[in-house]
Amino acid sequence: MAYLPHAVDRPDRHRIAAEDYRAYGRDGYLVVRGLVPKSDVGDMYGHSDDVLHGRVRVPTVEAPPSMDDGDLAAFTRVHMLHRLDPPSERMFLHPRVLDVVEALTGPDVLALQTMLFYNPPGMGGQGWHQDSYYITTYPDTLMGVWLPLETVDEENGCLHVLRGSHVEPIYAAPEPEGYVHARGVFRDVAPVQNVSAHDDSENDLTPVASKYGLPVPVPVGPGDAVFFHGHLLHRSHQNRSANRWRRAFVSHYSNARSWVPWNHGAPYEGEAANDQHILARGATHLAYATPIFGTPIDAAQEG
Repeated sequence: MAYLPHAVDRPDRHRIAAEDYRAYGRDGYLVVRGLVPKSDVGDMYGHSDDVLHGRVRVPTVEAPPSMDDGDLAAFTRVHMLHRLDPPSERMFLHPRVLDVVEALTGPDVLALQTMLFYNPPGMGGQGWHQDSYYITTYPDTLMGVWLPLETVDEENGCLHVLRGSHVEPIYAAPEPEGYVHARGVFRDVAPVQNVSAHDDSENDLTPVASKYGLPVPVPVGPGDAVFFHGHLLHRSHQNRSANRWRRAFVSHYSNARSWVPWNHGAPYEGEAANDQHILARGATHLAYATPIFGTPIDAAQEG
C-alpha cells in the first residue's frame, strides 16, 4: 500500500489551529505558549549548566579550552550538541515541538541543526539575517525553532523580528554555493556581505529591513516556542542586563523531501548530506539518519 502521511495520535499531542497556520504564513513566525513541559525545559537548563561548568565536556569552537570561572563570560554558544549527548537529542526531537513543525512544514520532517546559546550579561546578539542564507535546502523549506530555557525579554536579548519579511528572497553571499534560488533568476537582487553584523551601517540587509517598519520584540518564557520561516529577517541585541543570562535552545528543520547540501561545515559524501540528518517525522525518498541516542520518533511510517 502506498505511504499516506498521517499524524500519530498521543495523549499529549499539540494540534495547531487553522489560524496558527494562517498567522505563520502571514507573519513568518508563530509563538506557541506553554508548548514544552517546564520539567523538560528544566532538565535542559540543568544540562546546559553542566556543559557550562565542565561537568559535561563537549568540543566546541566558541567555548574557551578551560571552563574555569574566569572563562564563563566568554562562553556564548555550542553547536550540534544533539550529535554529542542524549539530553540535547531529546530536546531536538521533542514530540510537541515536532507536532508544530510537522503541521507547518511537514508532513515529513528532517531535523538538521541545534545551537545552545548562553549569552551572559554584556555578550551575545546578532544583526539582521535570514537563516536560509546559512542552511541551504532545495526546495527551500527551512524552519527555525527558538526555545528559551529561562525568561527572555528585551533587557537580556530576546528575538526581534520583522513581521511579514519572510516574503523576501534570500539575499545570498557572492559564493555560488550560497545561493538558495537559481543563480541569475532575479534582476534586482545582488549578493550581500556582512550579514549578521551588529552595526546596521555595515550589514547589507539593512536597506531590506528598513521596508518593514519597526522590529517586533518577541519576549518568551520557559516552555514557550517561537517557530520562524527560513526567510524571516530577524535579529537579537546584546544582553544589557546586569546579572541575567539568556539561555536558549535553537533548532532547525526542513521538509525531509528537500535536498540538503549542508552539514554544518563537516565533510560528507556525495552531493547532499541528507544521510547525516535525522528523519524526525514521516517518510522520504532521500537518505536519512536515525537518532544516535535512541530518542523515540514517529518516522518512516507506512500508510
